[in-house]
Amino acid sequence: MKSIEYVRGDVTAPQETGKNQVIVHICNDIGGWGLGFVLALSKRWEAPELAYRQWFEAGGKKKYLPLGAVQLVQVEEEIWVANVIGQHKIEAEKGIAPIRYEALREGLRRLARKAMVLRASVHMPRIGCGLAGGNWEKVGPIVEEQLTRKNIEVKVYDYKPSEIAQSGGYVEETQKKSCQRLSKPEYL
Repeated sequence: MKSIEYVRGDVTAPQETGKNQVIVHICNDIGGWGLGFVLALSKRWEAPELAYRQWFEAGGKKKYLPLGAVQLVQVEEEIWVANVIGQHKIEAEKGIAPIRYEALREGLRRLARKAMVLRASVHMPRIGCGLAGGNWEKVGPIVEEQLTRKNIEVKVYDYKPSEIAQSGGYVEETQKKSCQRLSKPEYL
């Protein structure tokens, strides 16, 4: 069984080459994109945000995207972004944080199957522990249960903005990848 590898750096620039990689993050179920980690994603690639917004708009009169669902967007030849619907709305209600741990578990379960098919490693920030209000003491074991115990390599990225700037991470606007995706989004 593999274990989570903790690294310092920019998760939007995975520390591997020559291998398929999936960058995972948590999305809310109400179509909101604009705060937290998604800003770094959108700065690097436009496609994950556009695909997520289209997914939400395609729901028509439905109020919410399905919790636990996953949208996989290929952004480079060997890199995909997984938009995991693991957060209900964007603010705590009655003291309950927006993260939904069971939805995260289901999303990672679905993603694990695809990661095995792609023979991909998985890269993520401490998902669900920022704006979603989650706690890594709960999220970490879910990541282990759904990914590393299935022998999927997982890297969790911690960063300090000053370190990112010095290393050249978080691309400048002129380096942003175009919104063209390599394929249509896949829904897991």
